[in-house]
Amino acid sequence: MSDRNPARTPRRVHHWRHDLIELAAMFTAVVVADALAKTVAKGPDGPYLLVFSAIALVATAAFHTWWARRHSHAPPAGDPGGSGEESPLPPAAAPAGVPTPAGDADERDPAGTALWRLRTTVRDTPGSLAALCTVLARHEVDILALQTHPLAEGTVDEFLLRTPAGLPAQTLTRAVAAAGGTGTWTERADAHDLVDAPTRILGLATRTALDSAELPLALRQLLGRCTLRSVPPATLGGRPAGEPAPVEGVLAKTTMRLRDPDGGTLIVERPYLPFTPTEFARARALVELDARLGPRVPPHRSVLTLPKGEQITVRRADRRDLSAARALHERCSTRTLRARYHGPVADAGRYLDHLLSPRFGRTLAAQTASGRIVALGHLLWDGDETEVALLVEDDWQRRGIGAELLRGLVGMAREADCASVYAVTQASNTGMVAAMRALRLPLDYQVEEGTLVVTARLAPRPAAAATPAGARAGAPGQETERP
Repeated sequence: MSDRNPARTPRRVHHWRHDLIELAAMFTAVVVADALAKTVAKGPDGPYLLVFSAIALVATAAFHTWWARRHSHAPPAGDPGGSGEESPLPPAAAPAGVPTPAGDADERDPAGTALWRLRTTVRDTPGSLAALCTVLARHEVDILALQTHPLAEGTVDEFLLRTPAGLPAQTLTRAVAAAGGTGTWTERADAHDLVDAPTRILGLATRTALDSAELPLALRQLLGRCTLRSVPPATLGGRPAGEPAPVEGVLAKTTMRLRDPDGGTLIVERPYLPFTPTEFARARALVELDARLGPRVPPHRSVLTLPKGEQITVRRADRRDLSAARALHERCSTRTLRARYHGPVADAGRYLDHLLSPRFGRTLAAQTASGRIVALGHLLWDGDETEVALLVEDDWQRRGIGAELLRGLVGMAREADCASVYAVTQASNTGMVAAMRALRLPLDYQVEEGTLVVTARLAPRPAAAATPAGARAGAPGQETERP
């Protein structure tokens, strides 16, 4: 390394030109002093001129001393202790992958940036991706992650971008189009998208392996904003549903049909954004994993002690509890069933196979010591929204069982990253209204033709407290006593 690099050594390099400049300055000073002396000797204001000259000389000397100390004896840049060690590269010269120092003024403030997901289709030719990256760099856009989805003609590139906060989505789309991108789609992202794709897919597979009810949620998180429908092989009345179950799966642009391991067909739709063969293969692998593992429910339970001393076990339920759930409906009064189903109740038991299916949500059951189910709580996936519903046997009402089930359902909704839950009931159903108010969450009330819809907005789940969904039912594995 050259000694002329001030970041490497504090030694100064002398040159003959420096001596020549100092000699010229000395001769100039002699000439100026001789002219000044003659002027003072002959002029009437000689004494005053001498005083002003002295002040000017003192000020000049002081300024020179301060300037010399600042620029000749200050420690090298990047070495506050004056050790003379090598300073880090400035942000503009730092190589890719090397973080810039936290104290640099040129470091980008995270508060002044935004995260975006961008997907576009480019030609499968050398240099097409490079042209796209060059255009993004011109707008000061950082590429945090990139996935490629090969097609028969072209390639779908999916980016996770960090952009300046003031960069509008339209400008980003036009820039991508200018670089040859077509069918561009953008969506705001968040910190959860910073996880790399293999890690995220493995996490979804783990959640699916732990709980059958996780498959719909895993597919939604894998494929982004989409709708999922499970079409049974037959209707509730026993007639064929008219939707043949595919053997291997079918992909048709914005719709994919997969064979449901429970029978019937899983239909996944995503408007305006066609699925790629890569996404179809990932979704089919998750469904195949679910089919190979068979029905499964997390074994965690919690115990609720009632005011009179009885102990009730709260646990997850599924289709294997169908007989016990039907017996519960037979013991319930018409008034209780009408409050739950808001209509004719003669055939309420027909819906149990649907309600207990993991494809449509999750179910909590309250069970006595003898094994009899006395209450059911359902968490139902309704598109982008989530519904909660309760049914408590008449003899066990007003004991806090419904409130305990509702707390467990809301906890599972939080684990599934649901923004809100809603309950459809009647204004006369004071028990359900009281249970919703006991959640101590912001509530919205809406009355439509005598039906009351109560919506509870859920607070975001802290990142440090995140656990695999389905690992808890209410307060799993804990003995709790509630009045």
